[in-house]
Amino acid sequence: MIWLVLIIAGLFETAWAIGLKYTEGFSKFWPSCWTIVAMVISVWLLGVCVKHLPVGTAYAVWVGIGAVGTVIGGIWLFNEPVSALRVFSLCMIMAGIIGLKLAAH
Repeated sequence: MIWLVLIIAGLFETAWAIGLKYTEGFSKFWPSCWTIVAMVISVWLLGVCVKHLPVGTAYAVWVGIGAVGTVIGGIWLFNEPVSALRVFSLCMIMAGIIGLKLAAH
């Protein structure tokens, strides 16, 4: 169950990272509000997770989910470039996340 919470925390990290683009330097009120809410939820859920998981593992998985989600979101929402190297790099990050999850037991 705690791993599901960590995944949700990582998804909220993705949401606030993508939200930063919409805030335009925190100059737009509603996008800034939603981005800040996503930040708070993401960090709060991470805090819940580190009570039960090693902090290094939880943090690395949280960041990894956020990084992968943000890159995919950037490609999908903002037409950021897709290349074989970017896709390979995302696969390596995902492999690291899976490896850390497996090593946590």
